[in-house]
Amino acid sequence: MNKMKIALSLDELKKRTSKTYLTTKVLLKKDAPEYNALKDGDKAALKQLVKAAAILEEAFLKMDDPRNLEFHAFLKQQIKEGTPEEKMKAKLALKLFNAQKGINAVDREACKFSLLAGAAELPGKGLYPADLTKEEFHKILAQMLEQGKTDEVAKILNQRSVVIRSGNGLKALDYTEAFAKEFKLAAAHLKKAAETSTNKDFSEFLLLQAEALTAADPMKDAYADKKWASLQDTPLEFTITRESYADEMTETVYENKQLSEKLKENGITPISKDMLGIRVGIVNKQGTAQLLEIQKFLPELAKLMPFADKYEQTISASKAAPKQTMVDVDLVTVKGDTGAYRAGITLAENLPNDDKLSLTIGGGRRNVYHRQIRAVSDKKELQKTLDAVLAKELHKFYLNEADHWFTIGHENGHSLGPNSGTDILGKYKSIIEENKADMVSLSMLDALVKLGMYDETQKKQIITTFMVSSILKAKPNMSQAHRVRTVMQLNHFINEGAISLEDSKIHIDYDKVVPAARKMLEKIIDVQISNSFEKGEKYVLEYFNWTDELEALAAKMRKVNKSLNGTVKEELANFLLR
Repeated sequence: MNKMKIALSLDELKKRTSKTYLTTKVLLKKDAPEYNALKDGDKAALKQLVKAAAILEEAFLKMDDPRNLEFHAFLKQQIKEGTPEEKMKAKLALKLFNAQKGINAVDREACKFSLLAGAAELPGKGLYPADLTKEEFHKILAQMLEQGKTDEVAKILNQRSVVIRSGNGLKALDYTEAFAKEFKLAAAHLKKAAETSTNKDFSEFLLLQAEALTAADPMKDAYADKKWASLQDTPLEFTITRESYADEMTETVYENKQLSEKLKENGITPISKDMLGIRVGIVNKQGTAQLLEIQKFLPELAKLMPFADKYEQTISASKAAPKQTMVDVDLVTVKGDTGAYRAGITLAENLPNDDKLSLTIGGGRRNVYHRQIRAVSDKKELQKTLDAVLAKELHKFYLNEADHWFTIGHENGHSLGPNSGTDILGKYKSIIEENKADMVSLSMLDALVKLGMYDETQKKQIITTFMVSSILKAKPNMSQAHRVRTVMQLNHFINEGAISLEDSKIHIDYDKVVPAARKMLEKIIDVQISNSFEKGEKYVLEYFNWTDELEALAAKMRKVNKSLNGTVKEELANFLLR
């Protein structure tokens, strides 16, 4: 611990933690009317859920980087025992650590950095040996397959295992074993919450989730996921999100054709490892009612998907009641992967993902929308952005609420299209899936206008707001799936004449946007059902091109918007943790 040093200078820390560079999203306050309106039993349950979330974040920190907890302890020690300058640096570094949930982050200008001197982000995060290279990883897996250790290889390449060295080979520990202390403590709090919760279904889910945390059985997760995805009318929200965007090691096996074929011969499907996120909130009934307006249209939208007869979708075009619930939530706390404010934080989530077992036992999906995250932090800063990058005559069509409307289409888009078989796309899988969800949202606008969900003005508001939100401040890294797909989409819309950049400002031809989105969606679905890593790679690289036009637009954004990272303020959660 004594050898640790903070990587950033005091001046750099002051800059990155200032209001100008660190965006703040304010979650529910301790006197929030949403909290005061809860029944006493639900208030007691909420307290237990917040405690469970805080405990599970420790597991996330271990997953994210093996040095996280030690560095956190080092900062605490520096604050207590260091010189005045060391104390100041440690306090500011701790502020960033808590915001980005760990030592590593990438900012809005696509700059990767670490708070720990000499550290670099590990491709396998804290889920693989820190010194394991891709080449050694592939070699060991091939040797294990030759030795007939197929069961252990399957465990190594699944989404819920921590991989450690074992002699000259590798061994997998189930998450419930690797994080037994955190999982058992969190499960105890979930059981206490279930005792006081006033909603029977929610209590049943909490008990199933508690059981899943203490049993090395993927089916326990499946039962909990299935119950969670069915929840619609509950006062509280609790989610352990399990998404696999961060793991850059597992998916490399698809780049090794020989190894990939051997795995296929042995019936092993490599799946990137889950990072745990935790969300606790209070369901907003009015916002949820508005979300549900689109639900009745989903079977019709499913029929409109390209090549719909060639794959199975989560939402069936033949069923009146699709397996899709959705809630709007006032956030109390976001922890772990969900709360890791690294350049941005998600507006909503559609879970479980395609790799989860619950979808194979009749479970559906559930969309959860984050009210506080989508709120405008600074209206004056927003206007500066519009003046800089959007043609003046289009300002009237910019509406922040339209970003929420677009996000509804995006999240439902994850439930449309192929719901399996895309793992072979490897490191491009997430990029293409996010690309698909965006294009579903845009390509269905004409249909939703015809169905009465939106009018023509709202359609223009959605398109305009989407285009503005697509402007980046720098070329992203290939590991930033959400941002890579944004570059791809802007290039496509420019090529199709749907948008043009004159004087580095966006001009929109509204008549061309929906057809262009449909054209891209068709390419995406074709890739997703191709069963070809090479086809996916070719598609992404064709569109992922940082042009001079995009750089000029980014330069204007950097000039008017200085923010690099963000943080959340959780007054109610902190009050409940006392």
